[in-house]
Amino acid sequence: KGFPRSIGTRAGLALFTAGCASAPPSAPPPQPPSVSVPPNAGVYKIGNPYQIDGTWYYPREQPDYDETGIASWYGPTFYGKRTANGELYDGDLLTAAHRTLPLPVNVRVTNLDNGRSLVVRVNDRGPYAKGRIIDLSRRAAELLGVIAAGTARVRVTYIGRADINGA
Repeated sequence: KGFPRSIGTRAGLALFTAGCASAPPSAPPPQPPSVSVPPNAGVYKIGNPYQIDGTWYYPREQPDYDETGIASWYGPTFYGKRTANGELYDGDLLTAAHRTLPLPVNVRVTNLDNGRSLVVRVNDRGPYAKGRIIDLSRRAAELLGVIAAGTARVRVTYIGRADINGA
């Protein structure tokens, strides 16, 4: 007459337990990918008109920019501070400040006194001393031969937009 009582009870209990068991917990939903922003990253910007010592400056796109004038350089006072487009200033990088070019852009700077030339990344605003057209980082000034005199006659020519990542 059927199974012994102990086998039937065990089988019934197993079926009951199996019916009540829930599905194993599913894995947690995937996390959205994290975005890693380099610590020196900035933003592309043209900027609004601004006034320094009574003079108005009007930042704008200037793909035909080509100017001759005086370059100077800026040093340790600015190290580790944010530039106008949000990057960290590092005097060992080939960067520069310009009053009206978009940020960041690459320009070629040629020292007209010695013929040295290099490409720098414009990522800051300045210079604000009268008669100067570009402020160079210490390293750029060193390579162009501007450090000793503090200023030099240069030609600055627009090349194009620079990478946003601060490289």
